[in-house]
Amino acid sequence: MKPLPRYDIAQSYDWNYAHAPDPVAMDVPAIPGAWDFCGLPVASPLGMPAGPLLNGRWILYYASLGFDVLTYKTVRSSHRDCYPVPNLLPVRGGTRVTAAGDPTDSWAISFGMPSKDPAIWRADIEQTRRALGPRQVLCVSVVASPEDGWGLDEIAADFARCAHWAADAGAQVVEANLSCPNVCTGEADLYLSANAARAVAQACRAAVPALPLALKIGAFDNLDQMRETARAVAEYTTALSTMNSVTAPVFDAGGEPLFGGLRRGIGGAWTTSRCLDELRLLAEVIREERLPLRLIGVGGVATADHVRARLAAGAHQVQIATAAMLDPECALRIRRNW
Repeated sequence: MKPLPRYDIAQSYDWNYAHAPDPVAMDVPAIPGAWDFCGLPVASPLGMPAGPLLNGRWILYYASLGFDVLTYKTVRSSHRDCYPVPNLLPVRGGTRVTAAGDPTDSWAISFGMPSKDPAIWRADIEQTRRALGPRQVLCVSVVASPEDGWGLDEIAADFARCAHWAADAGAQVVEANLSCPNVCTGEADLYLSANAARAVAQACRAAVPALPLALKIGAFDNLDQMRETARAVAEYTTALSTMNSVTAPVFDAGGEPLFGGLRRGIGGAWTTSRCLDELRLLAEVIREERLPLRLIGVGGVATADHVRARLAAGAHQVQIATAAMLDPECALRIRRNW
């Protein structure tokens, strides 16, 4: 059988946006049990985070391949270009992260949270929602685009603006993206401040009072910081989408720094254990504090055993990015091996 199409890492973000594959007719095995995402019924615990799903065509492609929660790649209130290629660079870990000359199961991620104009993504979301199946959920990831002179109030308001637009276009869940390791402006690591995370969550909740609200977060510096942020957002938030990458500098084979010496998020198998550990810690904090928060397990998930481990650690839903981009049949394999 001819290999299924996948994101072409040799091409630009815009090229891949324009060359999304069509849905395929596949036998999708069921995963026994009753599943939901933030209270919405779904056919399985398998989802995809925002990164791989550039537009509605990419969403419908992966929806046909056994993923039931599809997260539209992070959108903004204005157009934002993608960083230049490479946006996905195969790497190997060890004492340092080094670019690989051949495909690997991990890569450095360098998109910079691009976005099409709101008129484009709002229309695309509306069409996509109508095309998804009855037990599939469309989540839309949003982020602010800080301008010079903006403070926290303006940033939170811009998040809320995008959240409202996403809901109006048909999003069933809104995810506020508070963590991006590849952005150096004010929206990059808001989750590390309990005050900032609360402000964004509160503004988004006011903008989408009837929808589940998820917050995408990253790794915390310590347990107290994790606890403070969880407490701060619990009143407004349905779920936390947990750490999905490890940040690190990246070097070429000769030891020279890549990406201008800036750290990049590393996704894939190199992150599996670290992301699972962070999920366990967060689940423990939520239990101890008796917070009404659900957890979405992300980061280095590739097999049925990985999915079961995230569920056992406290996730109520599991999302897969790198493994699904490397092998579009990833969810089908997981379902067959369940």
